[in-house]
Amino acid sequence: MNKPSKLPTVKSDKDALLSNIALLYYGEGLTQSEIAKRYKLSRVTIVNMLRDCRERGIVEIRVDGQHLAASSLSRDLCEKYSLQDVYIAVDGIEDGSTRRSDKLAQVARVASMAILDIVEPGDRIGVAWGETIAAVANAMPRNSVPGTQVCQLIGSQESARVPASEICAIEVANKLGAQCHTLHAPGIVSSAELASALKSEVTIQTQLARLSSLDMTIAAVGHLGRDTHMAAADIASIAELEAARHQGAAGIICCRYIDGNGQEIRTAPYDRIIAASINDIKAAPKKLLVVCGNDRLDATRAAIHGGLVTHLVADRELAEALING
Repeated sequence: MNKPSKLPTVKSDKDALLSNIALLYYGEGLTQSEIAKRYKLSRVTIVNMLRDCRERGIVEIRVDGQHLAASSLSRDLCEKYSLQDVYIAVDGIEDGSTRRSDKLAQVARVASMAILDIVEPGDRIGVAWGETIAAVANAMPRNSVPGTQVCQLIGSQESARVPASEICAIEVANKLGAQCHTLHAPGIVSSAELASALKSEVTIQTQLARLSSLDMTIAAVGHLGRDTHMAAADIASIAELEAARHQGAAGIICCRYIDGNGQEIRTAPYDRIIAASINDIKAAPKKLLVVCGNDRLDATRAAIHGGLVTHLVADRELAEALING
């Protein structure tokens, strides 16, 4: 089966759209008519865009066994974990780089394709925060989906690694042509009493209530190591992370600790956080989890076991670890 062997650096929204269409056609095996229906374009337009991909060198066609193997791995993961779909980012980095930033860029590209595959007109979409979600938001091409809304899942918070949390939701909303509902509260405050008072404000109550009726979530899962983004963003101290590990925490999703079965562990700074709850995420019919790195293996497995994932995007190494674990 012919597969795309190479996708160069995307320099524009048009290049990103062409790359996603090439991946759907050559990588996922969708027909030109199916792609045309998904993007609300004519089949002739899709034919011309695929020709453009080849002529501009956006995709080079050859038989690629890695992509064939990834397709089989995807099906096996769906069956093993009862997932609706799994998208695997096959490492296409020419220089053999093992840098996380390079691998994350590839995962983000695949995730941007997955979002357009999953989202439907009228969906209310919750968007989380962090390095992974920021990369996904930046990788998305502009592709309007009518009637969609985007909701910020984690209150405003700054980090040296990525822009403020609301930027992720705003960027995804802009790419989808969606209405954006930001969360007008800090992600974490100084005391449980202050968090409770803020949550009782009518405006914030309304914004948090939206998070209990989402159609789709876009989130990542974090580990509990000292370099986790929870620590980098000053949301949790090293001591709090250590305490959470002792209580059985296996991962972090939307600033919430989960154990190996995906159940929430309510330990500090739980009562000072203003964000979507684990139940909010679980209630969404479509839950896209984007993960890069084998160090998140236990966290990814925990999220799946907890019913926090219906669709998964992962790098090849993590996908193989999930199937063999």
